[in-house]
Amino acid sequence: MRFMVIVKANKDSEAGVLPSEKVLAEMGKFNEELVKAGVMLAGEGLHASSKGARVKFSGQKRTVTDGPFAETKELIAGFWLWQVKSKEEAIEWLKRAPFDKTEVEIRQVFETEDFGPSDPTGELRKKEAALRKTVESRHR
Repeated sequence: MRFMVIVKANKDSEAGVLPSEKVLAEMGKFNEELVKAGVMLAGEGLHASSKGARVKFSGQKRTVTDGPFAETKELIAGFWLWQVKSKEEAIEWLKRAPFDKTEVEIRQVFETEDFGPSDPTGELRKKEAALRKTVESRHR
């Protein structure tokens, strides 16, 4: 099972304040543990929303709003993508993360097999597998 681990933004991350050298070192050590255990597939911090944009879809209309965005509770400061056996395992790993005064969300990533009843012929799963193979081959 894959899980997206979403680190919520706060005033400091939105102001572009980078973590201290100590925090970066602790996070680096934690990331090394994740990699050694075969859990971490990807993980990155994100720039502040002031450097981002949102695109709102309404029928054929597309409205672009440049950041910053006012409500930090809804913003993401970073993420991991983990491969684990269960949500409980993901939670146990996350409990070990060197965070203080932040909120982190865990969400399971849909896999093609999750769409079984919506794909009775298996054609969608075949197309998805081909796309994944193409993407993986481009990043080697």
